[in-house]
Amino acid sequence: MPQLLDTIVRELNLDHAALRWHGVGGLPSTFAVTDLAAASMAAAGLALASLLQRQTDNCPLVSIDRRLASFWFATSLRPHGWQTPPLWDAVAGDYPTRDGWIRLHTNAPHHRQAALGVLGTPADRQAVAAQVLRWDGEALESAVVEAGGCAAKMRSWAQWCEHPQGHAVNKEPLVLREQFDAAAPLAWQGCETRPLAGIKVLDLTRILAGPTASRLLAAFGAEVLRIDPFGWDEPAVVAEVTLGKRCARLDLRATPDREVFERLLGEADILLHGYRADALEHLGFGAQHRRQLNPGLIDVSLNAYGWSGPWQARRGFDSLVQMSSGIAREGMRWQQTDRPVPLPVQALDHATGYLMAAEAIRGLEQRLAHGAGYRARLSLARTAKLLVEHGTMADDLPLAAETPEDLDPHLEQTPWGPAQRIKGPLKVGQASMHWARGACELGSAQARW
Repeated sequence: MPQLLDTIVRELNLDHAALRWHGVGGLPSTFAVTDLAAASMAAAGLALASLLQRQTDNCPLVSIDRRLASFWFATSLRPHGWQTPPLWDAVAGDYPTRDGWIRLHTNAPHHRQAALGVLGTPADRQAVAAQVLRWDGEALESAVVEAGGCAAKMRSWAQWCEHPQGHAVNKEPLVLREQFDAAAPLAWQGCETRPLAGIKVLDLTRILAGPTASRLLAAFGAEVLRIDPFGWDEPAVVAEVTLGKRCARLDLRATPDREVFERLLGEADILLHGYRADALEHLGFGAQHRRQLNPGLIDVSLNAYGWSGPWQARRGFDSLVQMSSGIAREGMRWQQTDRPVPLPVQALDHATGYLMAAEAIRGLEQRLAHGAGYRARLSLARTAKLLVEHGTMADDLPLAAETPEDLDPHLEQTPWGPAQRIKGPLKVGQASMHWARGACELGSAQARW
């Protein structure tokens, strides 16, 4: 068993005896990205196997295809006759500063406006580059963040370990957990083919990590209701991440919508949220209030930079954490180039998402057995430590190229046109990845179960 998987199953207190791991080759990276893809998906599968063993007295085999898992860490979607919008806006990217490199994350309009306001430039890449070159990286990073934007200076792993935030998050466990006094036990409504049937998942996550978690839960039968604020959109990834879900909108600052949300939360089994660490508290839905509304709630959350240290409430994304934590710097050294080299996929997002799903399933197992409430917190930066500390890779075989046989034959009807998906990499006994609903637009459903 690869060392990285061994670390994950130990940290998540899972039994890997039922796991069957197959496939050769890896994504092109100095880090073990394919192992991370397969291991994080396997963790969710092992959690499902443990739940099924407790409910049926039979532990199913868990099968993970490393190659297909690698494909899913890029995108599962294969559109027929249409294309998704570009992943990055015209300004987003890496820029040289006076003393190194910085990444600006400007996909959201308000983040782009914050960065452009600090730089005093229009949304023109050449103009932005000219202004960035006048700044020291740390000063510009701080200025953009203080203006409400998102930026990350490129640091080495050693620099990150010495940084106050790196020092703080690197001392955290992979998952921070709490269990609460028993509420009413939950009756299992699932079966061996749909083990999460009847489970209500309230999804307050965006972009990739959290939506990856809820997509996995939907794949095994859970009912997922995603809630977004009015005006929010993520056109480049919405077809990828809404698979199997219903998507509604609420304004959690408006009294009528707050009342709707409280009812939804009170009836949910699992809550996933990926807002900044203090965001729900500022909206009046802090952790204690959530437990009052639903004592048996399985409450799983993530943030970018960890749950302690000066950056615990900082906005962040996968690409920024790669810059902060030394991953992009190590890729630059590996490629012997003069600019940052990120991972070939948004691996921190995807891996953290599957680990969130595993924790949600572990919490559900406790709720089914004892009625206990459960809280788990993860972060992209702590997942980065997991990857970095397993070292760089020796030369490996490339993954075999995708073929038509890798596609699920089902033709998914989406609002944008028909599409197929890569076959699911994970099987748990008789249960395989299957979604009752295709992808949908944000805000296309009513906010109700």
